[in-house]
Amino acid sequence: MAVQPVRTPAASGPATGGTGGSTKAIRFAVAIASGKGGVGKSTFAVNLACAMSQVLSAQGRVGKVGLLDCDIYGPSVPLMIGAHGRPEVEGESLIPLEAHGVKVMSMGFLVDDNTPVVWRGPMIMKTIQQFVQNVKWGELDILLIDLPPGTGDAQLSLVQTLPLDGAVIVTTPQPAATQVARKGALMFQKVNVPLLGIAENMSWFLDPSGEKHALFGEGGGARTAESLGTVLLGQVPLVPEIRAGGDTGVPLVVSSAQNPASEVFRNIAETILHTLQKKTSTS
Repeated sequence: MAVQPVRTPAASGPATGGTGGSTKAIRFAVAIASGKGGVGKSTFAVNLACAMSQVLSAQGRVGKVGLLDCDIYGPSVPLMIGAHGRPEVEGESLIPLEAHGVKVMSMGFLVDDNTPVVWRGPMIMKTIQQFVQNVKWGELDILLIDLPPGTGDAQLSLVQTLPLDGAVIVTTPQPAATQVARKGALMFQKVNVPLLGIAENMSWFLDPSGEKHALFGEGGGARTAESLGTVLLGQVPLVPEIRAGGDTGVPLVVSSAQNPASEVFRNIAETILHTLQKKTSTS
């Protein structure tokens, strides 16, 4: 039997005019995708969202970042960003929770930890539409959407519901990941969503002596970016503190802002924001 989310409001109207949850005040919407599971995409998305919040806060734009967790079957964003509880309902809209300066919505807030979501594609599509149309995001400079692996119902539902300003593809260096990441990127190109770049995760491990170890190979992110005609946004090292931050709900960019990996996330955030702002100013 299908599991029903707690008081999830019904979808209503187009993405730019939902009841109370209008996306008109969202300046940019960017998908974070991978094609393949196991590459650390959600961990990347959480740290990137917090990094963007830090960058915008330094510009006086406090509380202008949103993170939408579209992994309906396996929502991990609430744990990783340290947001817990049920969203409040205001009229026909859900109020996103907030953590580390980021507004967050996830299926993880609507079902119990031990309750699996056993749904077919149409229910997934409807829920994602509701998350876009019936969540009161307020004024945001950017909404990041953490997509599940694959190129199926969730991805298609999102691009049909919310006009995306771009997509970031996350991969690890080895061919097993980059080949699938490339397919995920081509899916966005087929639906006219511009690629903002490739982010290479787990690029190397730095041992206590300072020596780098390329555990998953080298150069996969750069080759993928070149083949797709886009840029390599950055290389995130394999750092134990990133994993620890995901387990405790305090992302690395929050707990250790001076860590070299945190600098990588902030540089990627600045690059993405600059690219989006530049496109707007020239259009």
